[in-house]
Amino acid sequence: MQASEEAPASPLADLRLRAVVGLAQAMAGAPDARHAAQLGAGRARAAIDADFAAISVWERERGELRVLVNDGLLAPGEEQLPENESYPLGEYPEIARNLAERGLGEDFAPDGLPRAWVQSADGGVANGPDCRARAASLRRRGRACCLVAPIVLGGRAWGELYLARIEGKPVFDADEAAYGTVLAAQISAGLAQSERLEEVRRLAFTDPLTGLANRRAVDTRLDEALEEHRADGTVVSLVVCDVNGLKRVNDDKGHEFGDRLLERFANQLSLCGAMLPGSVAGRLGGDEFCLVAAGPTADEVVRVAEELCAQALTLDQGEGVACGVASTGDPIGPVTTADRLFRLADAAQYRAKSGPAAQPVVAGRGSLPDPTMSLADSGARPSGNRRTERRRFRGARHTADPGQLLSAALAVLDEHPHPADTVTRLEAVAETAAQLLDAVAWWVSYVPPGATQMHTVRYGIRRMTRGPGSTRAQVQRAMNEAPDAVFDLGAYPLTAQAIRGGSFGMRTGVPGNDPAEEAVLVVGGYRAMAAAGGTNPAGGWMLELFADETTLSLTGVGPTLRALVAVAISGPVSAP
Repeated sequence: MQASEEAPASPLADLRLRAVVGLAQAMAGAPDARHAAQLGAGRARAAIDADFAAISVWERERGELRVLVNDGLLAPGEEQLPENESYPLGEYPEIARNLAERGLGEDFAPDGLPRAWVQSADGGVANGPDCRARAASLRRRGRACCLVAPIVLGGRAWGELYLARIEGKPVFDADEAAYGTVLAAQISAGLAQSERLEEVRRLAFTDPLTGLANRRAVDTRLDEALEEHRADGTVVSLVVCDVNGLKRVNDDKGHEFGDRLLERFANQLSLCGAMLPGSVAGRLGGDEFCLVAAGPTADEVVRVAEELCAQALTLDQGEGVACGVASTGDPIGPVTTADRLFRLADAAQYRAKSGPAAQPVVAGRGSLPDPTMSLADSGARPSGNRRTERRRFRGARHTADPGQLLSAALAVLDEHPHPADTVTRLEAVAETAAQLLDAVAWWVSYVPPGATQMHTVRYGIRRMTRGPGSTRAQVQRAMNEAPDAVFDLGAYPLTAQAIRGGSFGMRTGVPGNDPAEEAVLVVGGYRAMAAAGGTNPAGGWMLELFADETTLSLTGVGPTLRALVAVAISGPVSAP
């Protein structure tokens, strides 16, 4: 029997394949995300024979879709590289809602890519949600149809590729929508490369789990808003939310389900925040979130808080939120510091814990004397460093939350921005992380340029552990933790890889562990470790944290450590 031969590719398929390859090559050489988006939009428009293309990014903390680039036939008022073209997410909620359950439902192609959809100016829609705002926009700009393809980075909705044709051109068909899905996936890959170059800067102000603003960014925005309040009386409001039922979900379903609950609530917070122009949505850490608004009235903020409470009750596995509101637009007395506003919002949220989850508690709107204000004022203490400690009515001494770890370590580095040597900055990160995680010990190690041996240059022991019980093991641990202990990187492959800019974690007793790496843990009596490294002109650097039974889980700490190491070894450099 003669073997069957594959049918040759059609000319159209060959052209499309060449276009995807060309798109990948062009974006690979882009110096930053905006240039990459500009190349991606132009190449995608040409590949699918569209008249117009745009790439937009979802700014979660502001609840907006911000246009990075427009390409092709521009309508009046459109600019190729707009400085401030943004649209409230409430007008285009499908970018958040359709990607909330990644990999599930008809919104995803068989290969797991988020499926593109087509919207017509006459209101017709194929393979996606009907969006009246998009149809109206098409008519207003003289376009007949658009193809919308979500862009996903790191498993999270990042933004969208938008392609449009003018009146008189055919509407995109199903085959073209499938091709648009592929183009968006390739643009995602190209943007990911550019995004990695900006990762450290973004992580400094972004919560790594949800993509919202982190505590650092929230504090900055709140300080700016209160400056406006002092200057011209601008109303400043703070909404603080605590997700109910997270511990139950973590205990019953696992932390992965708990993280999904937090991500879904963060999407709702971003959507609700879009109702308040100029607001910032943030995650304070753990299950606590907030909205900072400057300008809208107190009543407008309360209405959004009520909507947020109602939406939170619809979350699968969730139990709603406890929500507190404090606004300078209400009778709460003078607000001269962010601490004062936080204390009032915290007290309101604390009271909301004992009330119905469908309603927020608002400071200054209770009976006289207002119990919320009394609770806030009863806990007043001298002002401290708000960057490193947020005084709350509840809270843990230790935390493994990546956002809190990032914020705390960056705050310490901010206090000493230009130390004499790189080691000092790494030591500050190591000590801060060890305290928050209740780690047993930490090491900072160094590899000279071109060398294959790693030297321990600093270490800290927070408490002793028991090794295997032999004198030889105790001696070996002392050697490991001694200054200038030497490790041959050829014997430690994970360490050798991480020191070039990666991270890894390990728990003892797990099948498949590298024997040499695990031996270091066993000898020291450690149960787990997390490590991250990086290089600068002075050489290679490694930060390691070690755990015992009382240390918080180090799972997921690696990427945060990697970002902190990158910050610590940047700027002025010096060998130890």
